[in-house]
Amino acid sequence: MTVEQNVLQHSQKHQQTLLNQLREVTGTTDIQLLQQALQASNGDLAEAVTYLTEKNAKVPQQDETAYYQTSQVPSDKYISVGSQADSNVIDLTGDDKDDLQRAIALSLAESNRAFRETGITDEEQTISRVLEASIAENKASLKRTHTEVWSDSPNPHDRKRIDNCPVGLKNVGNTCWFSAVIQSLFNLLEFQRLVLNYSPPTKIHDLPCNQKEHRNLPFMQELRNLFSLMVGSKRKYVDPSRAVEILKDAFKSSELQQQDVSEFTHKLLDWLEDAFKIKAEEDREEDKPKNPMVELFYGRFLAVGVLEGKKFENTELFGQYPLQVNGFKDLHECLEAAMIEGEIESLHSAENSAKSGQEHWFTELPPVLTFELSRFEFNQALGRPEKIHNKLEFPSMLYMDRYMDRNREITRIKREEIRRLKEHLTLLQQRLERYLSYGSGPKRFPLADVLQYAMEFASSKPVCTSPVEDIDSSTPPGGVMAQQQPPPSLAEQDSSTPSESSGSVSGPSSTATAAQQQRAPIHKPFTQSRLPPDLPMHPAPRHITEEELRVLEGCLHRWRSEVEYDTRDLQGSITRLHRTIELMYSDKAMLQVPYRLHAVLVHEGQANAGHYWAYIYDPHQRCWMKYNDISVTKSSWEELVRDSFGGYRNASAYCLMYINDKKPFLIEEEFDKESGQILSGMDKLPPDLKQYVKEDNELLAKEIEEWDAFQARKAQHDKFTLAAAATAAASSTSTSSSSPQPMSIECSPPGNAALQQDPEYMEQPSPTNDSKHLQEDTERAISRVAAEQEERSPEALLNGALKLEYARLLGFAQEDTLPENDYRLQHVIVYFIQNQAPKKILERTLLTQFADRNLAFDERCKSIMHVACAKLDLIKPEEVNMDEYETWHQDYRNFRETTSFMITGLELFHKTNYVEALMYLIYSFQYNKELLTKGLYRGHDEELLGHYRRDCLLKLNEQAAVMFESAEEPEVTTGLEIMNELVVPCIPLLLVDDTDKDLLAVEDMRNRWCSYLGQEMEPNLQEKLTDFLPKLLDCSTEIKSFHDPPKVPACSTLELCERFSRIMSVIRKVAAQAR
Repeated sequence: MTVEQNVLQHSQKHQQTLLNQLREVTGTTDIQLLQQALQASNGDLAEAVTYLTEKNAKVPQQDETAYYQTSQVPSDKYISVGSQADSNVIDLTGDDKDDLQRAIALSLAESNRAFRETGITDEEQTISRVLEASIAENKASLKRTHTEVWSDSPNPHDRKRIDNCPVGLKNVGNTCWFSAVIQSLFNLLEFQRLVLNYSPPTKIHDLPCNQKEHRNLPFMQELRNLFSLMVGSKRKYVDPSRAVEILKDAFKSSELQQQDVSEFTHKLLDWLEDAFKIKAEEDREEDKPKNPMVELFYGRFLAVGVLEGKKFENTELFGQYPLQVNGFKDLHECLEAAMIEGEIESLHSAENSAKSGQEHWFTELPPVLTFELSRFEFNQALGRPEKIHNKLEFPSMLYMDRYMDRNREITRIKREEIRRLKEHLTLLQQRLERYLSYGSGPKRFPLADVLQYAMEFASSKPVCTSPVEDIDSSTPPGGVMAQQQPPPSLAEQDSSTPSESSGSVSGPSSTATAAQQQRAPIHKPFTQSRLPPDLPMHPAPRHITEEELRVLEGCLHRWRSEVEYDTRDLQGSITRLHRTIELMYSDKAMLQVPYRLHAVLVHEGQANAGHYWAYIYDPHQRCWMKYNDISVTKSSWEELVRDSFGGYRNASAYCLMYINDKKPFLIEEEFDKESGQILSGMDKLPPDLKQYVKEDNELLAKEIEEWDAFQARKAQHDKFTLAAAATAAASSTSTSSSSPQPMSIECSPPGNAALQQDPEYMEQPSPTNDSKHLQEDTERAISRVAAEQEERSPEALLNGALKLEYARLLGFAQEDTLPENDYRLQHVIVYFIQNQAPKKILERTLLTQFADRNLAFDERCKSIMHVACAKLDLIKPEEVNMDEYETWHQDYRNFRETTSFMITGLELFHKTNYVEALMYLIYSFQYNKELLTKGLYRGHDEELLGHYRRDCLLKLNEQAAVMFESAEEPEVTTGLEIMNELVVPCIPLLLVDDTDKDLLAVEDMRNRWCSYLGQEMEPNLQEKLTDFLPKLLDCSTEIKSFHDPPKVPACSTLELCERFSRIMSVIRKVAAQAR
């Protein structure tokens, strides 16, 4: 290609790039109009935009699902948001500028750098990404609704702070982003002190109007209140609503549009800087006031370079430093790419080259160094942003020496050395690849293996026959004949006639010949365990002499040894080069600026929606803590790596906060000047905040006191109600002896001859069948004892019957049965025995069975019943703890109730009625989990219930997704109702249990709906999806309160056992079929 052709092609590409940019900015698709604008502006993109804007060009109709409250739009340019920023820094946060124009200015500034760096394709992606954000921010048609706020537990004891555990922040509706950022800043103790000790300026009325419009001073007061509660509150978590509302109000434009999380962080630091600036100006003693926010979070870098042959050098202020993630494997690679732009060769050459490029060198690093990781790119084909899930590693200790201006010359030398080493490394890797992937075809193999295979082939036993001589070509290889016939004997092999051709042959001429051919030996690789003795292990040469074999083996051995030596030498050299590159900056002079990782802010989800939390290092406990809304738990570096590096599911870090390790004041506690003791809790607060926290703690104490009083009254009322019911039941029993009642397990206290009301788990709708079954068991025991014993006194018969019945039930308790038979459901004693109830509880319960008035059908049973009642009356209170007795029977009632929930849920599930089945399965799992905390045999198989709970949610999720895909309004509405009312409230239950299967199920459900983000759909569907996704993705582990448990149909013990047996048989059959 000639120089002229090359220049022409480059010019055409550049023109096409400008057209693409202009089309993205304005949304105009008319090519002639775009070309006309470029010609009128003489190639100036900004003037072309103005030209088209004045002609009222149409705004592009972007997808309405883009960028809602939990979205995270990347910032591709670091922006100074401080009032002390230099004039040459682009300020995009001023409220007096139009949002779209600011985004266009930013995109144009970025386009020049991207074009020099990567060319047209990457430039178009970058510009499109920024413009998509700016256009989305100005969309007025997108309507949003907040997610449901997770309700507090009604029991204030559940909301009480334990010891000095960190305080969480309540999610008040898509505010996980707020919690992650605020917790990271709060745990910077220097920042915490600055906020808590901030006092508003006295001359507020003299401030300019725009300062009040920013509302930064009211926000500062609310932030102080919030921080004070996080320090001294007795609550497990606190409500940040007031501070959040001020922020949200300021973030809304005239169309009530909300910004992204990165913009929130910029705005937050901007407000804080303004608030401290006002105070600093009021208190200043010097000519230039110091702003603690600027000193804490802002640094400076020097930009040096060449622009169109002219050298330049200027200083700029920066806050959060943005880094591109795509294409890099670790943080240092991202930093190296961000510090160098364009053609670097021209920076060091003495010639006045026309090339352009620049380097960035930090002149002053802030104590708190924040990196903003851009994990999003704009997909041109789909017309929407996508999240980059690539893995990006970052260290816990980061040394910044190589990026400092004072080390400029040393770093340049080392960079040049690294560049040279990487070139050498690339050459060695290419050479090694030729050894490891040898060959000219599509399949390649290690050269050493190729030589070894050749050696094995040459050394194999030579044969003179064709490899297909003994194979009958009329029978398919591995066919039925060959598989069914046994291997032939050697005599049969010798007598068989080999085929003359390897191709197709005609059928046999006689039956004997056909049978002989069917018995021909066929070797089936990998399936035949024993080879015929005359066939070689490998293919072999037909003719080879001893001399040829000796020479060939010698050559192959020598060549293989040489190849192996060269391969090891190359691998060793590559390893040494990698090590040299890794240690290039390890000398002491380049380890003088250490920054320790303080916080990692994590985003889970897709580009348009997700959930945020933070990992923050606790230097006092020397461990990582996970701050996830109201949940604050101990974590580990391993968990942080899994969730933050990326490449694992949809979670990855989007912001890294490092602190200068040589400035311990950032995280050191404050000491009392008089006593020298560390200030903690309320002692850290100024007087006004102490009073504020004290009042809030008193409110919590009052709430707890009222709750306890209410619970005491409720317990007393329940006690009186039970006593009244027992009296009524006793009266009813004495007046209607003809109506048989179920067996009574609970008896009246000593001294009261009237029996108490039967326990709930024995109150059946059809008492005749159930009572008859229990009566038969009792009477059978009495009859057997009467037949076996000589002494027929009632007391002797009772004692014998008790022993016999207990032995029978003990046998049931100790018997190994199939899952379909659970004897615990048949009798309370079996349940008690398996759970090792005290002996006194067993005796009283069994004695109560024989004291049942339903036994009084003959004189013998009646006399035994009277003796049993008398024995119950003789039991003293100190012999049997009635509270413990009642607790055991309440546990059994709970067990039966849980069983009823489980059976009903499983029956509905296997009838594919997943909507009704879900609540039964949810409640049965929760009740069963509570039972199992007391013992292994207190409840049912937790894994089984967990499986069906999880599977039911997955079925409902799939069902709702199919309804959504139908695009029919009734179907879509029903599907989203299923998700909002059933599935989404249950997701925290899976997250709390934290099992791998449950977590994967949640991930599958979320991914199912996030997959729609890349599909074309009607605007109304896009709006519904936009409203719904935050609810699905932004779930904390706080459990949402459900409605009352569903009703379970009443049934007798026999019916309960039969239903249990039937459903467990169905489950076993389904499991067998699945296997």
